[in-house]
Amino acid sequence: MMDRLHRRDFLRIGGGALASAALGGAAAADEQAKKRTLHKAIMYGTLTYKGSVLDQFRAVKAAGFEGVEPMSHMNQDEVLKAFDDTGLKAASCCCSTHWGKPLSHPDENIRQEAREGVEQALKDAKRYGATSVLLVPGVVNKDVSYDDCFRRSVIEIKRILPLAHDLDVKLAIENVWNDFITKPEQALDFLAAIDSPMVGWHFDIGNVLRYGKPEEWIPKIGKRILKLHIKEWKKLAPKNGFAVRLLEGDDNWPAIMKALDDIGYSGWGISEQPGEQSKDSDALKDLSERMDKVFAS
Repeated sequence: MMDRLHRRDFLRIGGGALASAALGGAAAADEQAKKRTLHKAIMYGTLTYKGSVLDQFRAVKAAGFEGVEPMSHMNQDEVLKAFDDTGLKAASCCCSTHWGKPLSHPDENIRQEAREGVEQALKDAKRYGATSVLLVPGVVNKDVSYDDCFRRSVIEIKRILPLAHDLDVKLAIENVWNDFITKPEQALDFLAAIDSPMVGWHFDIGNVLRYGKPEEWIPKIGKRILKLHIKEWKKLAPKNGFAVRLLEGDDNWPAIMKALDDIGYSGWGISEQPGEQSKDSDALKDLSERMDKVFAS
């Protein structure tokens, strides 16, 4: 009888301890989420809200965003007026020429135009108060091998670095579907080849899912991550895997947020969700609220 009581008491006490531990773990996670310093922004290139730049910025502000990532080569005065009017901040500046004129292009004249495009992006970023420029470093295709893309883009970025230093604006390399840098180790090799504190990483969470898990990339790139693109992707989506809404794809947001916590990331999380998710005030509000849930994961 005593043995049965002991076992019963043990199970009761043990079960209570497990429940307490689980609740304690959940509370700790909630507390960590509250401590996160993440600022919510949207990539201007994804906005489909109708109107002027000022109209668009006002809609973004009303939806609860804190910042915008403008594209380079926009009308600087118009963009700056929209920032001043709304109080929104420049989360980053995205180079608008890096796909059409990549730094890895075989033609030296195109590479010069590519450099000029990045240099203009740096000047735009400085005017807006952004601390970094999002840069796709090159493209691997039938005419450009991985090694050629690596070598050429490193050379061209080093030529741009003096201006980046002068302006005190960093270059943030983005991982995209360009068949270049598909592993975190390759990202580290690329940064090591450039060897400059003025170059870091613009980590696109959704893009990584084609190659691996974001939560496994984050600890490896670590402190070199300067900015984040918050993006969803679903491998088994009927059509476009990027068309799904935040929290409805394959991103494991709690694991991703924990990985960011572990490296001490703070700063901008910039939405790059498809345009229909920012087409009007209701869509922008929904996107904003979904980002809040992501940040609290």
